[in-house]
Parts: sequence; C-alpha cells; structure tokens
Amino acid sequence: MKPTSRNLFCAAACASIFLFAVAGCKAKADNPQPNAKDAPFMSAVTTAPPPAAAQASVQPSDEAPPPDKADGFDGKRAYDHVAKQVSFGPRPAGSAALAQTQDYLLAELKSYGCTADVDAFSSDTPAGRIAMKNILVKIPDNSFPITTPPTFPSESPTPKLPAKGIILLGTHYDTKRLENFVGADDGGSSTGVMLELARLLCSQKGRYAVWIAFFDGEEAVRPEWQDPDNCYGSRQMAARFAASGDLPKIKAFLLADLVGTKTPHFKRESYSTKALVDLVWSVAKKLGYGNIFVDDSAPIEDDHQSFLKRHVPSVDVIDLDNGPTGDVYYWHTPQDSLDKISPKTLAIVGHVFLESVKQLQSK
Repeated sequence: MKPTSRNLFCAAACASIFLFAVAGCKAKADNPQPNAKDAPFMSAVTTAPPPAAAQASVQPSDEAPPPDKADGFDGKRAYDHVAKQVSFGPRPAGSAALAQTQDYLLAELKSYGCTADVDAFSSDTPAGRIAMKNILVKIPDNSFPITTPPTFPSESPTPKLPAKGIILLGTHYDTKRLENFVGADDGGSSTGVMLELARLLCSQKGRYAVWIAFFDGEEAVRPEWQDPDNCYGSRQMAARFAASGDLPKIKAFLLADLVGTKTPHFKRESYSTKALVDLVWSVAKKLGYGNIFVDDSAPIEDDHQSFLKRHVPSVDVIDLDNGPTGDVYYWHTPQDSLDKISPKTLAIVGHVFLESVKQLQSK
C-alpha cells in the first residue's frame, strides 16, 4: 500500500535501504529505476536463509482481552498466527518462504472446517514472471449446508454456489522485497486477523455468503509504488469475479492491512466508499473504540482499489502513519518485527470486523 502524500523521512529511509536491496519502500525513491530486463527473478533477499523470529514478549498493556469481551475473537490466537508467519522470514511473492506460508494458511483453514479455493496464476513483474497464489475462503449463506472441506493443498476450485449476496473480507499475505524484512505488521497482522475471523465465521451462516480473500502479490516489486507494479493478487481476483458474474453480488469489501501496531489510530481512508466507512467507524465507536477509529482522513492506495475501480463498495482499515514519530515508523524497514505487534490491537480490529459483518448481514 502507499500513502498518497509522501514524507522526507520515508524517502530518505527508502533511498538508504535501496543501496542494499533489490526493492525498498513503496514511497517514491530518488534512486534510478532498474531495468526490467536486468531485474533478477529472485533477489538475494528471497534466497537468503530467513532470520530467526523476533523473541517478543507481550507487555501487560498489550495483552488481548478475553475472547468473550470481543465477540469470541481471540487476539492471542491472531498474534500467534503473526508469530508463525514471521518465523518463515521474508515472504515476497514467488519465494519458498511464501510457499510455506501458503501451506500454513491452508492447513489452518482446513482445521477450522473452511472451504477454500486456490487460484494459482503468474504475473509479469519488473523481476520477470512470478508464480502467485490467491486463497479464497467461501462461507455459504443460509440457503446452503456447510459441507466437509476438501483436502489441501488443491488447485481445483470448489463447486460454484450461487449466492444471494457476498460480504468480502480481505488481506494480503506477501511481504515487500527488502533486506531482513519479515513484515510482522505489513502483511502479518492482517493475515493473523483474517485467520481468526475464518475460525469463527466458517461454522456460521447468515443471510449473505461471507468470502475471505488472502491476496498474493500486493507489494510492488520495484522500490516505488507505481501502477501496474502492485496489487497483482487483488486485480486477479477482481477480474475473476467479473468473469464469473460474482462481482455484482459483492455488497461490501472490508480490507485489513497494517492493523497490529501498539499505538493504533485508524483514519478514514478517503478513497473508500463513504457509506461503508461510516458503518465500520460507527460500529467501532459503539464498541468503545472511538479513540482508535478516529475521524481524521487520509488517502491510501491499497488492494481495495482493485475493487473500487469495478464499482464494489469497499473500505480499507489501515494505520499507515509512517512518519518519524508515527504509529508505524518502522514501515518497510527491518524493524517491522514481532515486538511491534499488540494482541490487544488485533483483538480490537477483529471485534470491529465481526460486528461490521453482523451489521451488513442485517441489511
């Protein structure tokens, strides 16, 4: 994702990181762009042995509330999912570490009784053609029984179930190609939240189907964020929905990204659909999180734009306050490690998403 307004701190940091890595921060860098023909398919970042996971101890102030205080959402479980992803090391699209992550996601989803499709595709990038995978959980509406899930991993799509309407949730699970970048917050936190949401929702049926998307290839391959070098997975999924006829059935798309910081302030993302932003922020305020889901706004480019461009109502819940004293000052640096993650924040976001889904189911 990329903030529309860039700051000198991020630019300076990215320029420094670029000297040592094939790709750096999404904000525009001053370094000359590499030629696509010269860019390696796999950088040294993706082939180096992954560093050991950060040994982070959770402070009492960051401990998750009991699940019964968050509608069943277990922030500690979500945190453990983040820790597992971090243990794989850097996870750029096409890397062996991301393949480990995919196996982990599918195994967890199977254990919850979730039915999931795996869409394996390839994308042309500045680093060559890269194999990617989107994972899509499909929870049918109350017109359909929930059946035993297939064996994973599987490249075969599950039988198509017609839906009266779809509530789509989403995250990206890849990390940026940076030296020693394990993306605990950027990629890891939102994926941990979506896994915990899947655990809770896969056994439930409502008026509308709930689909949960795990996007590959959100991060730009080059240092800067410049179309079309970003959002490969969400573009692929939106195009598939358009071809299958499912796109018009999506009532709302709720995206999470960078949702684990210890000092969260989620601003209203200004590209997002206002009515949907109002719904989510209203839910947050009713749950007592008005000091976290704040009324300031900021434009951020992210996976939700792949759906906004196709007229799907969408909202992005993200804290990308990445200035020197901001909530996520560690954005796109090796400091985005497990010690930056708060189980409490994960629980708050999960609670808001659960209650927002309930609100949407009632409309």
